[in-house]
Amino acid sequence: MISVAGMSGLFRGLSLGLATALTLGAPVAAQEPAERGVSAVLRGLDKVNGHNTDVEVQIGGSAEIYGLIVTLTECRYPAANPTGDAYAYLTIRDPLNGEVFFDGWMIASSPALSALDHARYDVWVIRCNSSAGEGN
Repeated sequence: MISVAGMSGLFRGLSLGLATALTLGAPVAAQEPAERGVSAVLRGLDKVNGHNTDVEVQIGGSAEIYGLIVTLTECRYPAANPTGDAYAYLTIRDPLNGEVFFDGWMIASSPALSALDHARYDVWVIRCNSSAGEGN
């Protein structure tokens, strides 16, 4: 049986080993160059009645989606694959009291990885646009 102190040392050793591997250039997920979009298409869902809507938001702009204010700070997509995986930095807040429900990067292909935590509404990224009104 391993003691709590032993487990702590084991985890510390694993963390140190992982950090060393990453620093020394061990294979990590491929990093593709990313292009910046001028806008993003976001989808909102009202989970109570099942209605959804798509909204285009300009970089630096905000839109109201089902009573939530969604601000888009940045949207990026892979340079080699413009129709590929988009990711956007969003801030989602309550318009009445300014409470922030979400503030961070959201990835189009994995919205649950970094998701809005709201009882009634859901918002996720569909794609970035390279020019206003045009989909990638």
